[in-house]
Amino acid sequence: MMGGMNVFGSLLSAVKYPLLVLLAGVVLAAMVGGPGEAVLVAVLAVLEISLSFDNAVINATVLRRLNAFWQRMFMTVGMVIAVVGMRLVFPVVIVAVTAGLGFGAVIDLILNHPSEYAVRLADAHPAIAAFGGIFLLMIFLDFLLDEAKRVHWLAVIEAPLASGGRLKTLSSLLALLALIVVSHTWGAAESQRVMMAGVTGLATYLAVRGFSELFEQFGGVRPDGSSAHAAKATVGLAGRAALFLFLYLEVLDASFSFDGVIGAFAITSNVLTIAIGLGVGAFFVRELTVWLVRHDTLGEFIYLEHGAHYALGALAVLMAASLRYDVPEVITGLTGAIFIGLAVMSSLQARGRRHA
Repeated sequence: MMGGMNVFGSLLSAVKYPLLVLLAGVVLAAMVGGPGEAVLVAVLAVLEISLSFDNAVINATVLRRLNAFWQRMFMTVGMVIAVVGMRLVFPVVIVAVTAGLGFGAVIDLILNHPSEYAVRLADAHPAIAAFGGIFLLMIFLDFLLDEAKRVHWLAVIEAPLASGGRLKTLSSLLALLALIVVSHTWGAAESQRVMMAGVTGLATYLAVRGFSELFEQFGGVRPDGSSAHAAKATVGLAGRAALFLFLYLEVLDASFSFDGVIGAFAITSNVLTIAIGLGVGAFFVRELTVWLVRHDTLGEFIYLEHGAHYALGALAVLMAASLRYDVPEVITGLTGAIFIGLAVMSSLQARGRRHA
């Protein structure tokens, strides 16, 4: 009981700065737009946190392999990329590319016609979902097919599939098959756009993984962050190997952030309010990631990494479903929370058996 209270107290201490930032964001929104905007900032922050908890766990599996310098980069430069790049600039790029507009025209939409910008961003959803869905699916498949993985949560599923890891291209073939099936649920024009985005997502993942494996001599780490490789990474990675894992973390964050950005426009069309709310949520998730690393939570809760990967696989499926159906953000958030919760309970039971 005392151990649980200590963990809870430590977690509260870790998120005190995000809570202060949230308070500052709420106050700023109230000063600029009134009490209504302040409430929206708080709602958006909660939305981002609920959608991204599994992201924090996945990030922690990679971040713990980096040295102190690159961990600081994740919290500083990475934070700027997450808030400004992925939640402000990248949606502008997506709308410009998919709608055939210039960047100036898109910025004009943001400043003067935010509702139309929200519509344009929603129109880009098929390409966004295909790119992000395939990227996340590849992480999930590589985790399941990892023959070096020694700890199995759902052994009846994971143990047989792990042997499939001997065929190095199996995950890519399965992802391509899934992309073909999903893309053909759309008409010809939309199907081509979904295929192009999905292939780009697959190529991005393979490129980052390939470079990481190229520099494996620096620490023997693969970007899927699977615990089977933890023993090889006793010293924090630096140099080129760390750089590519850092880039992997940023692409991963982008794949997770798409849902939050698009869902935010269902709550408000005020871009400043969205930036503050999602930015606060992103800061919270990053602090949680560092806390998981510093307290070796993944080592203590042995199935937490598994639960996060299953949540990630479920998110990839939900992204595919969102190409045809309206999937509420609450479903996405609850699905991840359920997998994480079950993994925590299983880990506690396993820890009890070890100490019995």
